Amino acid sequence: MNPATAKPSDIVRALDQYVVGQTDAKRSLAVAAYTHYRRLALSQTREVTLDKANILILGPSGCGKTLLCETLAQHVEVPFVTADATSLAQSRFVGDEIEAILGRLVDKAGGDLAHAGRGIVFIDEVDKLKVDASGASRATSGESVQHALLKIMEGYPARFSDGRVMDTAGILFICGGAFVDLERIMARSHSFGYIAANQEDDAGVLARINNRVKPTDLFEFGLIPEFTGRLPVIARVEALDREALARIMVEPKNALYRQFRLLLAEMGAQLVISPQVFQQIADLALEYKTGARSLRGIFEELLTPILYMVPDHPEVKAVHFRSLFEPPVFQKAQDAPAAQSAPQS
Repeated sequence: MNPATAKPSDIVRALDQYVVGQTDAKRSLAVAAYTHYRRLALSQTREVTLDKANILILGPSGCGKTLLCETLAQHVEVPFVTADATSLAQSRFVGDEIEAILGRLVDKAGGDLAHAGRGIVFIDEVDKLKVDASGASRATSGESVQHALLKIMEGYPARFSDGRVMDTAGILFICGGAFVDLERIMARSHSFGYIAANQEDDAGVLARINNRVKPTDLFEFGLIPEFTGRLPVIARVEALDREALARIMVEPKNALYRQFRLLLAEMGAQLVISPQVFQQIADLALEYKTGARSLRGIFEELLTPILYMVPDHPEVKAVHFRSLFEPPVFQKAQDAPAAQSAPQS
């Protein structure tokens, strides 16, 4: 799809196919992307210059920040790369590392500089670049990395070793991070200055204004004002609860359950997992405190013995999981529909 014609509602519908929940974040990303690519389309035909609006997406780890950005790029059909701010902070030559990111974007675009110049770069863990109240960076070069990122986020001619030059002004930069303790800062800073509601006001609009992350919150957290100013759009992802984690395993187009059903189907067997099992897996994931990232590991642990055994037992036509804490039940070709005991391996 032409990025300039991707309407926000179309983008949200595409994100809904792969990401469960996070409605506010989806809408913020969709509008920001739509505005960004419309800006590029109109820049050649309008006297008024539309300012660039990069994005900050914040929220707990494992709640879909990277997936949202990657799916967004896939839908608008632009190249996409990710990078960790912590890796940049650990580099002796930050400028070289940043240009390496742009080089990967060009590679994703098949060497097409113009196409790469309209891509999306997601820089995760920018919260690890924080500067504490005393002015000392948490990582030695945290503040310097923020300064180094400024120029490519705003737009500058990046020169590659082969002499080619790419303007970064058309690249949409999305920065992400967990921003632990930001809520505490917001609670303190928002304890005054709220906009009051009267009987005719829209309570929903006021709630969004009063609960919005303010630039001063980010300053206090440890981002420098210049860097924060390059991220005018702020989206927030929410922590995943038990119900959301269970849905993630089943509903998206690339859901884990769909993936493992396909694997078993290729072996000639059907995989059947009861709803109770998904709830039990979600409970484990909540204990691990890593959001959706732990789901695949639990699935792999659950199904590795099955994937090992089934290829040697072509008579197995179905595998039923009724509880995470009970052995699976196997159905053989000669069995009645009721599942039978496990075959001997």
